[in-house]
Amino acid sequence: MIDIITSWITKDFITFVTQNTLTLVGVIIGAYIVTLIVTFAIEKVIRGAIHSSAHLTPQAEKKREDTLISILRKTSKIVIWILAILIALSEMGVNIGPLIAAAGIVGIAVGFGGQYLIRDLVTGIFIILENQYRVGDVVRINSAIAGKVEDISLRLTVLRDLDGVVHHVPHGEVKIVSNLSKGFSKVNINFGIAYESDVDAAIALVNRVGIELAEDERFKDIIMVAPACLGVDELGDSSVVLKIVGDTQPAEQWGVARELRRRLKNACDKAGISIPFPQVTLNYKNDTTNSRK
Repeated sequence: MIDIITSWITKDFITFVTQNTLTLVGVIIGAYIVTLIVTFAIEKVIRGAIHSSAHLTPQAEKKREDTLISILRKTSKIVIWILAILIALSEMGVNIGPLIAAAGIVGIAVGFGGQYLIRDLVTGIFIILENQYRVGDVVRINSAIAGKVEDISLRLTVLRDLDGVVHHVPHGEVKIVSNLSKGFSKVNINFGIAYESDVDAAIALVNRVGIELAEDERFKDIIMVAPACLGVDELGDSSVVLKIVGDTQPAEQWGVARELRRRLKNACDKAGISIPFPQVTLNYKNDTTNSRK
């Protein structure tokens, strides 16, 4: 009896597959072709629809376009293949009406029980529309997690920090976003010199080193405004603190700041300007009130 049932199931399955092979292959090929056309069209439309802005560099515009293209491509692929599956089932004689009804019920359930998912999606849409950040930007989220944006979907953002750790941040958890590489970045250095050093000479040295750095072949395309000293920012415990600022291309401020510090150290050594270190002065008091008998 079992052999008869097994034989019948096997024959029925083979007949079913034989009759619907062409349908399955046709749907798969059609879905694949539609996916290629839609993804190509998305890129063309986005590249043409987004106009250049005077406030954004060409690199920033490209990041914005790449982010939108990536998100729309992922979403369109999901929609296309879901429709392809439904079409294939319908062509094979499967009644997809109950499936659609079940999907509607599941959608209602998600609406009531998936508030966090809905919140993530809605927040993600606003992040994308408002162009708060894009793939390739360096951002700090909620003043806690910082890193380079590797991917953005409608639900979450993927960051990689300097330690190589990947952070997946749901958009619903994003409260404050600090974009460290949008439009331009700024070098901001506090540089301390000893109290006995000539402040005016130190300021002139800082400005000269900043101009030399901005004219260097390796950095002239990176530095937008040469680093310069704004003046004395603080009279500290052991040093006179000078404030140095300058503008760079997005996300280039850290490399420029490192090179600037190196050059300032060498220039100060040659000019005899001291870079202080914390010092402590100890005062000893002799107690002469008690005399020996």
